[in-house]
Amino acid sequence: MKNRTDIRLALPSKGRLESESLGFLSECGLDVSKPNPRQYRAVIPAIPSLAVLFQRPGDIVVGVRQGSLDFGIAGTDTIEEKKGDGGEVCLLHDSLGFGICTLALAVPETWDDVRTTADLARKAVGMPQEGKPLRIATKFPVLTGRFLQAKKMDPFELISSEGTLEVAPEIGYADMISDLVSTGTTLRDNHLRQLADGEILRSQACLIANRTALKTRPDVLEAAHTLLEYIEAYLRAQDAYLVFANIRGKSQREIADKIFSQTDLGGLQGPSIGEVVVRETGRQEWFAVNIVVHKEKIMQVVQELRGIGGSGVVVSPVTYIFEEEPARFMQLRKELAKT
Repeated sequence: MKNRTDIRLALPSKGRLESESLGFLSECGLDVSKPNPRQYRAVIPAIPSLAVLFQRPGDIVVGVRQGSLDFGIAGTDTIEEKKGDGGEVCLLHDSLGFGICTLALAVPETWDDVRTTADLARKAVGMPQEGKPLRIATKFPVLTGRFLQAKKMDPFELISSEGTLEVAPEIGYADMISDLVSTGTTLRDNHLRQLADGEILRSQACLIANRTALKTRPDVLEAAHTLLEYIEAYLRAQDAYLVFANIRGKSQREIADKIFSQTDLGGLQGPSIGEVVVRETGRQEWFAVNIVVHKEKIMQVVQELRGIGGSGVVVSPVTYIFEEEPARFMQLRKELAKT
């Protein structure tokens, strides 16, 4: 492991999280090139130093923790379940905006008297009298056990399973389940009901990295910087639009004062104002104004521009908004400096 010189990013190898990861990276400008769909290796032309591997989410987190991988994309649920206590898994970005779901407790619909975790705790006390403790099937024993202990649940037994959990109560190898829920349709179809306060964790896709690699390998730290540049610039531009307009006036200062008199024309740090060069001398002066606005404010902005003499308003979507430095990378450098 110490002699490894390549830089590795692991992506989920199947299912919705794989397709959403590939789609998200593509939208960020980080297209993944995988010439042979049967191979588990690929490249990102925008970052040629990065080798892309495809693995199961759980293996991604373990690989990052152990150092066989430098970066990975996985859900919060899997990261928290598999990261361990050594601090080797470093969270670079905790909200990529896809893979959204909830880890939650669900009981059979026939348990009419169990609606909350307090109800469940009372039921758990009586279960041993029936010859067994409360049995909960789950793929997340660490997170589930921690949650139940915090709720003073006793006694209970966690049954680890990699199969379809929803059938566990019907088959009889568990009384209830702790599983990922997105819409709740699968629970209802299998006659299960989520507890009102049974949410263990809200999850979405995250970008993680190996802390030792970041601290000891400048090339890995630089790759982290590039990844965060693309990702943060793309996410920052979501629902952002660039508005262009021409406004009559005598000077840039006059135009700026008109703009600042309005509610929604501030832009990011302020509007960009430039003189429009006209063909004929002696004509009234025009200035071009550029403003970045959010989608829900477009009509208000158009009306306010018209109200101060704006015309020829053009609206265009924004793909990236780059800061001087990605905020999360600056935070990462501070964090690494402390450890």
